[in-house]
Amino acid sequence: MIILLKVILESIRQAVSSLQQNKLRTALSLVGISIGIFCIISVLSAVNSLENTIKSGLGELGSDVVMIDVFPFGEDPGENYWKYMRRPSPSYDDFEAIDERVDSKSAVAMCIYVDGRTIKYKSSSVDGAFIMGTTYDFPEVQNMDIVQGRYFTRNEVVNGDNKVILGHTIASELFGTINPLTKDVKLFGQKFQVVGVLKEEGDNPFNLFNYDEATWISYKTASKFLELDNSTRMDMGKIIYVKADESSDVETLKGEITSVLRSERRLKPKEEDNFSLNEISMLDSVLDSVFGVLYVAGGFIGFFALLVGMISVANIMFVSVKERTNIIGIKKALGAKKKIILLEFLIESVILCLIGGALGLILVSLVLKLVSSFIPFEISATATFMLIGVGTSIIVGIVAGFIPAWQASRLDPVEAIRQ
Repeated sequence: MIILLKVILESIRQAVSSLQQNKLRTALSLVGISIGIFCIISVLSAVNSLENTIKSGLGELGSDVVMIDVFPFGEDPGENYWKYMRRPSPSYDDFEAIDERVDSKSAVAMCIYVDGRTIKYKSSSVDGAFIMGTTYDFPEVQNMDIVQGRYFTRNEVVNGDNKVILGHTIASELFGTINPLTKDVKLFGQKFQVVGVLKEEGDNPFNLFNYDEATWISYKTASKFLELDNSTRMDMGKIIYVKADESSDVETLKGEITSVLRSERRLKPKEEDNFSLNEISMLDSVLDSVFGVLYVAGGFIGFFALLVGMISVANIMFVSVKERTNIIGIKKALGAKKKIILLEFLIESVILCLIGGALGLILVSLVLKLVSSFIPFEISATATFMLIGVGTSIIVGIVAGFIPAWQASRLDPVEAIRQ
């Protein structure tokens, strides 16, 4: 143990000495390691942060929720655009049929989305407000946090009362520091009482819907001002959300929904479905394949950068062996074993690579912090990726230093002393 400690300390001293005596040569060689570690960790961090940001945006819906829509998630809509456009939009009749006849559900909600409305409070106004009209059970199928006030009562939903819940951005722009609760805003030319304000979601460009800019009313209220049965409107989206109960899986739920909708829409046995049943897992599988390619691409970029650095470090170690041949011969003459000489140079090589790797990780932190200030989501290197960087540096050091170290350990002491 004492001998190993001495070898490690000697290797550290030699590595530092190499840096001090050959600053330019060593620095240029370590640049390759630094760039390689930077490429691997920065690409992995960027891809991982992007993946987490997208999936957190999609995570507003649980994995046990089925969405009934015109377009399927698992196919490029552009390939069969007109085929899907000819499909009927989900209707309130579909919603009622599912609510009454699907046994494996725990909740079902109808939702419409409409852009381009103006909402006012006194002299303040917001143009192009995003209107969302939902049935009573919508919070059961979608995570929506109300930080001020409350949700609609069942009577308010059934009666279509003029009540509204505002997204954080809408509330801030209309009211500033004023408490918006119980205040009246003007929408569709009518007064609506504010009963709640949603929690701020922040800048996640991959949210399914930007609820910070939402104006949330009940479906019945929306039906008083909008032609909800008009399936040809291009500015309106309709989706039915169905959540599975605890005793049923999603596939069972989808089977029941399919049976009910085909019956409700009176489709013949040989006719294909004129609706799509989507779930978040369909997007997850697509995203996993895309990000898998990006991870591999990042790995290849880093590998070739590390290969250059590895060759550079190996060159340093060959030169180091050449310069210290006489010293190696004296050590072997005094009884130093081959494995001690081998270990000494391997450790020296690893230390050099760790120095290069540390510089690369520092560069990663600085660059990712800078990039994050210019994009709408944060990119950061996790502790796992930092450990990968350290581990990669150690492996590169062992690989780069093995042949020079093996060559040093095989030197004949008499011949080495003569040189």
